[in-house]
Amino acid sequence: MKLNDVRIAFLVEEGFEDLEFWAVYMRLKEEGAQVTIVAPQVGVTYRSKSGGLSAMSEAAADAVRADDFEALVVPGGWAPDKLRRYESVKRLVREAYTQGKVIGMICHAGWVGISAGIVRGHRATGSVAIKDDLENAGATWVDAPAFRDGQLVWGRVVADIPAFNRELVQAIAERVAVAKEAQR
Repeated sequence: MKLNDVRIAFLVEEGFEDLEFWAVYMRLKEEGAQVTIVAPQVGVTYRSKSGGLSAMSEAAADAVRADDFEALVVPGGWAPDKLRRYESVKRLVREAYTQGKVIGMICHAGWVGISAGIVRGHRATGSVAIKDDLENAGATWVDAPAFRDGQLVWGRVVADIPAFNRELVQAIAERVAVAKEAQR
């Protein structure tokens, strides 16, 4: 398992995209990661965009710090438009970015990166619906399924989840290995 005991924050809000949450969440768990569902409020059940699936938050964004995690993931759907309205969420994303942690964003999740002020100067992708938003925030749009630009891992849409998961797992594993080596 590449991510054994690696702590990962997974952001959620009402209207998250089912597969971009659960398929990525399960893949990280499969690799041995300790994934914590973080939301604006703790103990709340958030429904997916389709209403068919839900996720209960385990921690409130204002109660955690980037130091608590090795990586952070934001799924798409309508949730990113809500998440980016919370100062605690933007602070957490900025802290993770400043600390060099891996941040995975897929589909509409780039909105959270935009509002946190971390996309300028990076290559980015996501749903074509946020292409102009990313470019206006100073990112360079790339129409590719998934890729890394520094510590940011980008995924385009649901169909690209397998490629996003591969990039995300590899990026986190590499960051953890570098951090362990630095501690020696």
